[in-house]
Amino acid sequence: MSVRKEDYESPVENHWCPGCGNFGILNAVRRALVELELAPHQVLICSGIGQAPKLPHYLRVNTMNGLHGREVAVATAAKLCAPDLCVLVHAGDGGAYGEGGNHLLHAIRRDVDITLVVHDNKVYGLTKGQASPTTSLGEPAKIHPRGVPSRPLNPLALAIALECGFVAQALSSRTDLMTDILKRAVRHRGFSLVNVLQPCVSWDKVRTYAFYDQHCAPVPPEHDAGDAVAAFRLATSRPFLLGVFFERQGTPFDERVLPQGSGPLRDLPVEPRRAEHIARRFR
Repeated sequence: MSVRKEDYESPVENHWCPGCGNFGILNAVRRALVELELAPHQVLICSGIGQAPKLPHYLRVNTMNGLHGREVAVATAAKLCAPDLCVLVHAGDGGAYGEGGNHLLHAIRRDVDITLVVHDNKVYGLTKGQASPTTSLGEPAKIHPRGVPSRPLNPLALAIALECGFVAQALSSRTDLMTDILKRAVRHRGFSLVNVLQPCVSWDKVRTYAFYDQHCAPVPPEHDAGDAVAAFRLATSRPFLLGVFFERQGTPFDERVLPQGSGPLRDLPVEPRRAEHIARRFR
C-alpha cells in the first residue's frame, strides 16, 4: 500500500491566524502518518474545542470533535472499541492540562494505547489570550493584569512521575524532529505524550519564534530515556529541551481489558432491544 500526502488533503478552509504554530504541527502530523504508511481510514483523531482541536478538520481522517477537555476520554473508548485504529488526540494546553487534566492522569495510569499531542502555546488562544495551566508565574495575562498568581504545570515532569510510557517534547517550527518524534510516539504500544511548544502570534509577544530558537536545545545525546530519575531531572531543570525524555514499554490497557482473541468490541453483536434500552437512559 502506497500512502501519499495528497490522500490526507482536506477541502475544509483553514481558519488559523497567519503564522500560527499549528501549521507546523499539521504538516508534521500529515508527514508522520504518510511515512508510517497509515491510510486515512486507519487513523482516528479526537479533539475538543479550541484552536488546536481544529487540526483534524484540516486532514481527511476519521474525526471525533467533542467537548473541551474530554478528548482523551473519547479516545480511550475508541481504542477499546477499535484497537486496530491508530488513535491520536489533539488538544491545547488548556484542554489537556486544565479541563482535561483528570482524564490525562487516568489515561497515563491505564497506559491506553493512544498518542496525545498537546499544542502548548501557554495561552487560551481561541478566547483571546487568557492564562493557561502552563503560563509562567507572575506573567501578565488577559484576566491577570497584575500577573498570574499560580505556578505553571510542568507536564513533562508530571507524566514522567506517573511513569507514562512515552514522554517527549517538540517545537512547532522544527518539523523534521517533530515528525520523527510523532512516528516514534505512534509506534509505542501504550500512552504517549508529545508536548509541542509553539508561539501564539496573536496573543503572546514574549515566546516568539525567535524566543524558542534562542532557548530550545536538543535532549543531550547521552541521555538514557529508560532512566526515569534522569528524565525527571531534565524535565524540571531544562524546560526547553526537545526530544524524547522517557520511554518504557508495558502492556497496553486494551490488551489487559479485552479477552484474548475476542476481537474489537465493534464486531460484537448488539441486540436492538438492549441498545434501545441503553439509548433511552441518555434521553
